[in-house]
Amino acid sequence: MFSQATFNFLDELAANNARAWFAANQERYDALVCQPALNFIASMAPELARFAPHFHAEPRRMGGSLMRVHRDTRFTRDKRPYKTNIGIQFRHKLGKNIHAPGFYLHIATDECFFGAGCWHPDSDMLARIRTRITDHPERWFAARDDKDFAAHWVLAGGSLTRPPRGYAVDHPAIDDIKRKDFIALAPLSFAEATDTGLTRLAAQRFAAATPLMAFLCEAQGVPC
Repeated sequence: MFSQATFNFLDELAANNARAWFAANQERYDALVCQPALNFIASMAPELARFAPHFHAEPRRMGGSLMRVHRDTRFTRDKRPYKTNIGIQFRHKLGKNIHAPGFYLHIATDECFFGAGCWHPDSDMLARIRTRITDHPERWFAARDDKDFAAHWVLAGGSLTRPPRGYAVDHPAIDDIKRKDFIALAPLSFAEATDTGLTRLAAQRFAAATPLMAFLCEAQGVPC
């Protein structure tokens, strides 16, 4: 799986973020970053099948669960070509056509963490989630405050300063209705990220997030 050498490579990439350097170190990237990531993804397939069967682990270099290393520099002044983190996303089987939530693993030298939920949902998806919370606040609170979920996960992301138009200011869940992201994060230490038990830990953390994921899937009308 991931090792100190993985993190060393990410540090080197941050210091030499250029196409020529990357091309010269492609084999090291494959051995120290890509292959460990693909191994982890493959090991998660049977785990997800147990508690989240509609989410796929696809160990492919392109188009699968491993997010691309190339940055999209079209609309930013930062033209550095490569990401200096490893991003792994386990998407819903309908994720390519429906904006459904996902599980996520972030590996970087400055921070590692697990993620679950919806990051920057589009306007339609966001409206569906807010409506679901408005109509069924008790179900939202049950998911948000679930004991196992709250023991490891914290809701994160941006929120509106004021309630969105059309929602009651005094709704009991108005602070959550104001959210622009419905993402939860769980910490991951360097020791845990490089431990042979990472797959087991990831499965435990993701399983604990299923109350949130089930609520978000229900809001989108997709199975969890």
